[in-house]
Amino acid sequence: MSEVKQIKAVARDRAGKGAARAVRRQGQVPAVIYGAGQSAQAIALDFNQTKQLIFAGHFLTTIFEIDVDGQTVRAIPRDYQLDPVRDFPIHVDFLRLSQGQAIKVVVPVHVVGQEKSPGVKRGGTLQVVEHSVELLVPSDAIPDYIEASVEGLDIGSSIHLADIKLPNGAKATSAENLTLVTVVAPTGLTEEAPAPAAEGTAAA
Repeated sequence: MSEVKQIKAVARDRAGKGAARAVRRQGQVPAVIYGAGQSAQAIALDFNQTKQLIFAGHFLTTIFEIDVDGQTVRAIPRDYQLDPVRDFPIHVDFLRLSQGQAIKVVVPVHVVGQEKSPGVKRGGTLQVVEHSVELLVPSDAIPDYIEASVEGLDIGSSIHLADIKLPNGAKATSAENLTLVTVVAPTGLTEEAPAPAAEGTAAA
């Protein structure tokens, strides 16, 4: 489960594009905290800290305790925007969390057991169809990832979401027959098979 991280912020008096540009000129990242039946709160984050947190990974599945001028708000990032040219953060959206709340999160799929897959040993190619899945989970028990084991998987076989043991309290929001991983035949075999027929036709 992702650990709760701390981040400091200052409240902003104004919202809007002009105010956001002014915040960026001061070396900060404009952000907003919304949800839990309360009014949206405009805040500003430290630029360097925010950039490091985003590029460290798992940003959208990490719970933060945001210190806004001495008042702590527990929230999770729902979205962030990067500058399209220079690739640095220009805005973050946070969702407030309440006790016992269930939220939807997108969790990475980690594929394991390749060395024990008969299909891979026979030259098959492991094809990851879904690199992540959406889950409904308790806000205090967000998994970092789920594992899809291909141990025993042969060529032409697949692992579906229904085959995965989800963490306690987690529910899938996608169809259970969603294909996550499959082992496909080596492409060389299918490309070379028509060759003899073509030669026979030419000889005739």
